[in-house]
Amino acid sequence: MEEKSKNIKTIRLIEIFKKLGSRKRLFFFVTPVCFILACIYIFSFPRYYITETKLAPEIENSLGKGSLGSIASSLGFDIGEMQTTDAITPLLYPDLMEDNGFIASLYSIQVADTSGEINTNLYDYIYRHQKGPWWSMLFKSEKEFVDLSTIDAYNLTKKEDEVATAIKESISIHVNSKSGVISISAQAQDPLICKTLADSVRQKLQAYITKYRTNKARTDWEYYKNLTEEARHDYELACQHYARMADANTNVSLKSMSLKLDDLENDMQIKFNTYTTLNNQLQAAKAKVQERTPAFTILKGAALPVKPAGPKRMIFVAVMTLLSIFATSMWILRKDISSIFIQ
Repeated sequence: MEEKSKNIKTIRLIEIFKKLGSRKRLFFFVTPVCFILACIYIFSFPRYYITETKLAPEIENSLGKGSLGSIASSLGFDIGEMQTTDAITPLLYPDLMEDNGFIASLYSIQVADTSGEINTNLYDYIYRHQKGPWWSMLFKSEKEFVDLSTIDAYNLTKKEDEVATAIKESISIHVNSKSGVISISAQAQDPLICKTLADSVRQKLQAYITKYRTNKARTDWEYYKNLTEEARHDYELACQHYARMADANTNVSLKSMSLKLDDLENDMQIKFNTYTTLNNQLQAAKAKVQERTPAFTILKGAALPVKPAGPKRMIFVAVMTLLSIFATSMWILRKDISSIFIQ
């Protein structure tokens, strides 16, 4: 009985291949057409390049902390409680790409292509020089240079939003939660622009992190700086007042004048002590800014990509050709599909 079932299946397979073979002209028509259409479609899209750069906080040896603890501490993590006192943790850095303000800071990046034909800012490159499939060029009109100072990052027009979206899609930021390594990848249609974009985003991200981490310390520094300047000014005025009074009454031996000079000297000393105290606090605040400034080590620099990352033209054409063969076979066997699966 089992042998008979195997023979039936074999017969059915032979019949299927015979039926497909009898319609081979259809394959000879459909397959080349699909191949040509797939080529026309995929070759219409310009090639793009991808490069990546990685950076991490510099590891410092400190008592009571291992290397991982040092990394986490530099980024704002408290390993002991697995929490951070910072409002923005490293795991939230990728979300910066959703902020139009951060994207707007990238508009002014100067980019130049390998041919030397393009030398402009990133916004203008995306807006005027970015290539697209041939059918998008049919409706493309001449675009004028845009003044970046007129763009409101949080009140974008439709065209400005399209440019911002294109920039967001061309940049990827990833933070490894275990090692703390920040990976930045950039995509562009020119290898040199791709590298420039990755390096620029890394620098912008470092500047953003540094500004955020040192914000309170810099505020305190400015506060003590203003107080110290005022105290120094008051001390200098007190010195001048005391000197004038002392010079004008050199030969005067009145007790009242002696007491007045003592008061002025005491006032001068008080102002000097205030100035000295505030100056010490100013230096401490300045040191705090340096302490809060994270140091970054570039683990992987952005290399100039040699080969394009996509689109994968040959793979796409091969897949579409195989799908056309499969679809044609299913169409030929559409009336026999149910019987194929009958045991």
